Amino acid sequence: MKTQSSLSAVSLPKCRRKRQNLRLNIWNHRFYYLMLLPAFVAVLVFSYFPMYGVQIAFKDYKGSLGLAGSPWVGFKYFRDFFQSYNCWTLIKNTFALSIYSFLAGFPIPILIALLLNEVSVRYKRFAQTALYAPHFISLVVLAGMIIAMLSPSIGSINAIIKMFGGQSIYFMSKPSAFRHIYVWSGVWQDAGWNSVIYFAALSAVDPQLHEAAIMDGASKLQRIWHINIPTILPTIVIMFILTAGQLATVGQEKVLLLQNDLNLDVSEVISTYVYKRGILHANYSFSTAIGLMNNVVNVVFLLIANWISGKVSETSLF
Repeated sequence: MKTQSSLSAVSLPKCRRKRQNLRLNIWNHRFYYLMLLPAFVAVLVFSYFPMYGVQIAFKDYKGSLGLAGSPWVGFKYFRDFFQSYNCWTLIKNTFALSIYSFLAGFPIPILIALLLNEVSVRYKRFAQTALYAPHFISLVVLAGMIIAMLSPSIGSINAIIKMFGGQSIYFMSKPSAFRHIYVWSGVWQDAGWNSVIYFAALSAVDPQLHEAAIMDGASKLQRIWHINIPTILPTIVIMFILTAGQLATVGQEKVLLLQNDLNLDVSEVISTYVYKRGILHANYSFSTAIGLMNNVVNVVFLLIANWISGKVSETSLF
């Protein structure tokens, strides 16, 4: 008993000292915390307060009754989605687009950064400007460009096909072409912009390492493989984890813009289905339930990717 009381007497002043040190640390760095305050408030208001509305997924929400007055229905809307006739088609289409986009779009920005890092400054600036520019094209304009270029009557692609004696192809009506059009137009639009973070990581490479490698007779390819890639590997791993955390999500805007009745079998994804049934038909509980399910799946993928990265490369988010 004496030992326990003496330990508690010793630990109590330690806790007080820790609290005092924390308060002193906050006061000494108060101006930094003050600059952090707007970002903290923004995250709190726009990311955490809306979580209160997640309960709509478990209620039969009616605007006239309000959130508190709407009856509780539990997992009804989750069951409705999984029991719908096109549930597994939607899941298959979503992951097909998502995984295809990941496999095609993830390595290309890395390659762009590694290649342009070896180009002279004069040509690098021009190439970077040309590669960044498509990122600032709106999705509506991009979809219009794609439809116009692939048009069987006025499209430049079909004009080239006709030039070589072929027949016009209505690409947007072919379900087999939809995924390729969606993915590679996205790669063209975002690859240059996504390479910015790898350019920033490559700026941390010590020039003395390259000088030593050149003196040892290493070729440019060997220097890229043994110096540049290991330097940016932690950045690659972090970006891989963050991208893996979005595998279950495909934005509905671009899909809706490129979608038509002829390619609907492969273009209808979870987000477009939720938009049509949940938003257009004012079924807010259903759309919230599917959105919540999507987020849970994304968190699971994020945790799995983080765990694998931590085991393989010893680099992880947490």
